[in-house]
Amino acid sequence: MSTFNTKLNVLRLHHEALLAKPNHKVEFGNGIYDRYENPILTAEHTPLEWRYDMNERTNPFLMQRIMINATLNSGAIKWKDKYVLVVRVEGADRKSFFAIAESPNGIDHFRFWDEPITMPDTNQPATNIYDMRLTRHEDGYIYGIFCVERHDDSQPNDLSAAVAAAGIARTKDLKIWERLPDLKSKSQQRNVVLHPEFVNGKYAFYTRPQDGFIDTGSGGGIGWALVDDITHAELQEETIINPRHYHTIMELKNGEGPHPIKTSKGWLHLAHGVRACASGLRYVLYMYMTALDEPTRMIAQPGGYLLVPEGPEYIGDVMNVVFSNGWIADEDGRVFIYYASSDTRMHVATSTIDKLVDYCLNTPQDGLTTSASVETIKKLIDRNHSL
Repeated sequence: MSTFNTKLNVLRLHHEALLAKPNHKVEFGNGIYDRYENPILTAEHTPLEWRYDMNERTNPFLMQRIMINATLNSGAIKWKDKYVLVVRVEGADRKSFFAIAESPNGIDHFRFWDEPITMPDTNQPATNIYDMRLTRHEDGYIYGIFCVERHDDSQPNDLSAAVAAAGIARTKDLKIWERLPDLKSKSQQRNVVLHPEFVNGKYAFYTRPQDGFIDTGSGGGIGWALVDDITHAELQEETIINPRHYHTIMELKNGEGPHPIKTSKGWLHLAHGVRACASGLRYVLYMYMTALDEPTRMIAQPGGYLLVPEGPEYIGDVMNVVFSNGWIADEDGRVFIYYASSDTRMHVATSTIDKLVDYCLNTPQDGLTTSASVETIKKLIDRNHSL
């Protein structure tokens, strides 16, 4: 056997060992969810065929011809009894694309499908697309709502100037995608989520209005808008249902994560909050609940964050970040929360509907001042002392 084939076989064995590596719970968590020891997807999990030319004649040194930088910000759905992620895969060239990875148990043994998704373009091609939210809608389609990024041609001399819009695509099999026109909006939109049910006979969207590509400007938080026709979706009016607040985890930005989970007590929402700090922007995850009969009406919001980077999760391309745009609620009540750390790799945390509802309904809200926080702690101390 040639040296080339020997090296290729070793490479395949190493890759297979990575894909087959079991994932174990981390002990001594917070009681709300369980974290796991290993990331579920990294750049090294991508198929070797995507990265290597395996022809000895054209690649005698067995070099990576296409390098992958990160696997992050994945939409999630249960599909044919598999736990399926539509992963944002970012190449070394900074271009992201969508690819599907599936697992038999949702925690480990994730494997990518043979090829990335071929996403049709609109008549205005995008430079980059990323961060798909998946919604199995009651109209029978699975929708993918994702960020579409283009250069801001009104600033031709600024190569960092960009504009964002929400792309819309739908599918019946996760393989063939029908691209619809981008969502029309008066503001830039980078985090848009489709509600899984019709509301007053219309499609309902969670939005995050922004004046600019990075800065929210007058954007006040997580918005809500109804659309008559999703094949020509246009936002006429947005209502802020989850506003930002000073000196909180969401003082700079906040946005919906995946679409909310319907429970007997209300809609469970997972969102991200952003604040500025000395090291840049800190992204964390938090939760809130809205009424079953009125998804815009807040009924609970625990104070502070639900999940933040821990240990090695803190290190990566964009430090101090966790982000989620996908979760799966099983019929038995178990919930799989898929999140990325530092824009680099994918992880999973597991909980249950009952735990997350209890967390939302019985965790104190943010009192928005130090004195209120201290009083909340003292009340808990008094209750415990009375036992």
